[in-house]
Amino acid sequence: MITNGFTYLAFIVFFGAVIVWTEKSHKGKFFKYVPAVVLIYLISMLLSTFNVWQHTDDVKQYYSIFRGILLPSMIFLMLLRCDLRKIMKLGPKMLLGFFAASISIMLAFIVTYAIFKGMYEAHTWKAFAALAGSWLGGTGNMVAIQGALNLPESQMGYTLLIDSINYSIWVMLLLALVPYAHLFNKWTKSDTSAIDEVGAQLAATNEDVRKNIEFSDMMILLGSSLLIASVATHLSQVLPQTEFISGSTWTVLIVTAAGILCAMTPLAKLPGSSQIANVMLYTLVGLIASKANFSELTQAPLYIISGFVILGLHALILSAIAKIFKLDLFTCGVASLANIGGVASAPILAASYGEALVPIGVLMAMMGYVIGTGGGLFVAKILSLL
Repeated sequence: MITNGFTYLAFIVFFGAVIVWTEKSHKGKFFKYVPAVVLIYLISMLLSTFNVWQHTDDVKQYYSIFRGILLPSMIFLMLLRCDLRKIMKLGPKMLLGFFAASISIMLAFIVTYAIFKGMYEAHTWKAFAALAGSWLGGTGNMVAIQGALNLPESQMGYTLLIDSINYSIWVMLLLALVPYAHLFNKWTKSDTSAIDEVGAQLAATNEDVRKNIEFSDMMILLGSSLLIASVATHLSQVLPQTEFISGSTWTVLIVTAAGILCAMTPLAKLPGSSQIANVMLYTLVGLIASKANFSELTQAPLYIISGFVILGLHALILSAIAKIFKLDLFTCGVASLANIGGVASAPILAASYGEALVPIGVLMAMMGYVIGTGGGLFVAKILSLL
């Protein structure tokens, strides 16, 4: 049994490294359906259930300190890839499709919560808000909202469960619909002539971006992220707080704004921000799971059913919007997956329509990182009032 704080932290990081290495070297399809980040959470929670570590004062102190450092630093680095100037090049119809997907997801969360509200545990609205952050942006946004709302680690298991099972089925469904795109486009009367042109233009703008990561890149990015996190943490302690906006919420909002602004500076051109952010993200997921317990997941079937209801409502609302504004299946599908799946899956769906369209999937997913945290907190506010 681990009782030392440093040993506990070292084990979490090493364990995450083993899972990532296994994912990279594994030849089968297992990790296609169970991403490494989900596996890290589930196994860490299993180890916690069997008391591999004891929550001593030393362990709690390490958890608190490193979670407080890594969360804002990760958010800042994650958003450095989200240059709003590039996102605007997607054009009005694709931006409309993306925001239509985002709004339909938020509405679906609100309606589903209202339907099943009497069956959920107390404070389930926080778990829904965290999942909304993930399905509007990515796992990083989910972790950010968990920190902003002080969501108990035990309920994070539900969000990861839905994010894994329901998301995997949604990805397979969207890929299966690709051959029938012409039928959907005929129904919506959409014009797809501009899509290939936009994809080619975006691909051309990425050709001059440096790919190799140098030592100086990592030092500058790491130092900048830690400094921004420190400043944001300090400011959050002096800004006014309410029942809904706590110090943690202010920290998340400040680093989000800083990341969006710095994404339009030369700092964003340095390669490596994604890799460092992912190291922080996987460590955070392991830390959060280390305080959860499988015995607390008593409502897992209800949450999975809720996830399918959310996706069903999202599909209906998005289809109605597509009919009204004559959007094509490519735009709707990639916009949906850019929200729900993020940068890991949106480009894959885009590539199934044509390799030249991959940059569209990437930029839409980047936009999800921008709105994910704010959108999730907005959903949290609405759900807290129901």
